[in-house]
Amino acid sequence: MGGFFGAVSHRDVVLDVFFGTDYHSHLGTRNAGMAVWDREQGYRRQIHSISNSPFRTKFEDDLADFKGTCGIGCISDSDPQPLMVRSQLGVYAISTLGIINNSESLVEDYFATHGSQLNAMSSGKVNDTELVAALINEGSDLVEGIKKAQQLIDGSMTVLLMGEGHLIAARDRLGRLPVLIGRGKDGYCVSFESFAYHKLDYADCYELGPGEIVRVTADGFETLSPAGDKMKICAFLWSYYGYPNSNYQGVNVEVMRNRNGEIMAKNEMEKGTMPDVDLVAGVPDSGIPHAIGYANASHKPFARPFVKYTPTWPRSFMPSSQEVRDQVAKMKLIPVPELIQGKKLLFVDDSIVRGTQLKGTVDFLYESGAAEVHMRSACPPIMYACKYINFSRSNSDMGLLARRKIQELEGDEGQKHLEEYSDANTERGQCLLRSICQELGFDSLGYQSLEGLMEAIGIDPDKICTYCWTGKE
Repeated sequence: MGGFFGAVSHRDVVLDVFFGTDYHSHLGTRNAGMAVWDREQGYRRQIHSISNSPFRTKFEDDLADFKGTCGIGCISDSDPQPLMVRSQLGVYAISTLGIINNSESLVEDYFATHGSQLNAMSSGKVNDTELVAALINEGSDLVEGIKKAQQLIDGSMTVLLMGEGHLIAARDRLGRLPVLIGRGKDGYCVSFESFAYHKLDYADCYELGPGEIVRVTADGFETLSPAGDKMKICAFLWSYYGYPNSNYQGVNVEVMRNRNGEIMAKNEMEKGTMPDVDLVAGVPDSGIPHAIGYANASHKPFARPFVKYTPTWPRSFMPSSQEVRDQVAKMKLIPVPELIQGKKLLFVDDSIVRGTQLKGTVDFLYESGAAEVHMRSACPPIMYACKYINFSRSNSDMGLLARRKIQELEGDEGQKHLEEYSDANTERGQCLLRSICQELGFDSLGYQSLEGLMEAIGIDPDKICTYCWTGKE
């Protein structure tokens, strides 16, 4: 995953790009970069690793060297970017968001037909953003090149490109991720997150449609290639990734999460499956608003039996070692014993992906004196690893908790009945719930239904990507 921010104005935009990019830090933990253009000084770029410290602290010292009326910045969970490119189409900086599932075949095709060299990283892999730039440069112009790249890529690709005094933004072909334009007093910005530019005194101006390509200058914007008819925006933008005050397709994240929790609770009350608990709580951070909605609808008290320690763990630091990741997860959670000891607790989490850290959380609660721990997931069981925006670190389906448990329960035969396992009303669905409860130590487990999740989002379900639950594109 990742996010980007760009601005172009009649004034210097370095601070806008700095703060606007920083407000995308919840979307990535590996790399970040900024590039600016000035009429007198030309281009300047800097990239830093943000694995162990936030964007702001890494880039503060660079600001004195940056000057420009046009700039872009990005947070990336993948390769270092933005990159500077010089080709027959001109000089530009480029940042991308998405996944290229067929990168190796595209590289080989590039070698066979157009070029003999692409820079390799230490792993030998080609930087995905460099590959996208190489594909774009095969076009007769930037627009044709972007459209060609998006057609060739198996996965999805959103692009933000900066030239001399202008930006070109291209939303991925099926609009899985958002791209918005804000209007300020002296210019315009392009952003993944709308709240990022609201704080910088830009107002909502335009939201790109699926596959749309737009050119933005200090004086306005124009569509270079119109939007397509089909959209598949990622549902996890509301469930997990989005910041509480973000809006996608006119739907606010915090509002959706509260509504989602309410729907879950009402469904449980109708079915008579709601356990008798003392408190309802959310797994920080994105589980909390789901839990507030659940508590409000169920008339159970909402509380915070544990909190995340943010002074030293302000963001999702993810070491490469699973052992260290587990220890970091444990260190983040600080109990409130008075709200745990002897209490029957129901927790709502945004999702259950691999279950690794959740197991540690449950153990931590019982060690702190909880009488019962019930768990609710604010989305259905995840059955397929994402191949469009990489929301999970699981690269294979069998790395997902639900799929692994199904394999343990029924072997390869179970993989033929994933739809049944996803439905708690079926015998297989109930079997999956019991198996996960046994492994992770829950007293009960419930998942939001796909229908309930779509109701909470509130836009046409045909416009929402549900691949990770259904396997359908």
